[in-house]
Amino acid sequence: MNGLWETLSGLPPEVITMIIGALPISELRGAIPVGVTLGDLSWQTAALFAVIGNALPVAPLLFGLEPVSNWLRRWPVWERFFTWLFTRTRRRGGLIEKYGAWGLILFVSIPLPVTGAWTGCAAAFVFGIRPARALPLVLGGILIAAVVVTLITQGIIGGVGLFTK
Repeated sequence: MNGLWETLSGLPPEVITMIIGALPISELRGAIPVGVTLGDLSWQTAALFAVIGNALPVAPLLFGLEPVSNWLRRWPVWERFFTWLFTRTRRRGGLIEKYGAWGLILFVSIPLPVTGAWTGCAAAFVFGIRPARALPLVLGGILIAAVVVTLITQGIIGGVGLFTK
């Protein structure tokens, strides 16, 4: 199947898996199963490239969110967007509110929709966790999520094994 994927996309499955891992909605939760099934990658390779992709936007998000949001808030449409985003993040950030910085690693590691590195970076900003402190916590959450998603993908958790070869 590797040949079909490369023919259709023009990119190797490792790169596609990394790109999917970097996207805000799918992150590695989507990248690992896609890499294993459509990309015909081993679970190890899919997990590696998904983690790399998921980690790529973390530092720019953590260190850039505040200056970019402050600059964009000069326009009403962006003010409304960031107000919505941060209100939504606060509602979903119970772990972070309860456990502070350590809640951030748990929040990022839970492989459910609206959790993950992108939302974790926004949550770190909203809850006032310094970027330098948040960076290793978000990266740790990514690694934990990769283990959980890989175990689910391989049928070790859940017992289904839909994505095993």
